[in-house]
Amino acid sequence: MNFKNSLLRSAIPGFAGLVFSLLLASCSETPAPKPEGYFRIDLPEKKYQILDSIFPYSFQYPVYASITRDPNAPGEANWINVDFPRFKGRLHLSYKPVKNNLSVFTEDAHALVVKHIPKASAIEEVRIENAGRRVFGLIYDIRGSGAASPYQFYVTDSTGHFLRGALYFSVLPNNDSLAPVIDFIKADVLHLLETLEWK
Repeated sequence: MNFKNSLLRSAIPGFAGLVFSLLLASCSETPAPKPEGYFRIDLPEKKYQILDSIFPYSFQYPVYASITRDPNAPGEANWINVDFPRFKGRLHLSYKPVKNNLSVFTEDAHALVVKHIPKASAIEEVRIENAGRRVFGLIYDIRGSGAASPYQFYVTDSTGHFLRGALYFSVLPNNDSLAPVIDFIKADVLHLLETLEWK
């Protein structure tokens, strides 16, 4: 009996230590899956340069952007793209001279925005009125993670010029992850519109 008692007495501290170790281990934090995140995007400092050439308009655009002719409209000499290669973004600008057809152009611009309704959660219209520069129009801020073009606008002087713009990205539409870039380029588009002059 003494042998059994001494064996039991020597096993109890070992067993208690094992139980204590298991309890201690079970109190630690259990790893849990982290929510999906997005990479941090470094945005450049805002600096602008002027586009003043043969086009019937001029404006300031960012130094981190480039101007290219629209390869899909070779017959339209005044259609250009403001490319943002760092962000795989493009602001497509299409220009038309106004000759008693302004209502046709504004309706076309509105119809192109309406195509985004199935993917948009909201479309906010912002009026543009700059009487000093004779620039009037609308900005369409298109919200929704699957909208192909999150920002569009048209401006006109009502008598001779009409310019439409649409922002696109060469990536699968996910405007939640692109939100910082979209907001960054929106500020550039607003600056373009504030500095726009007709020739």
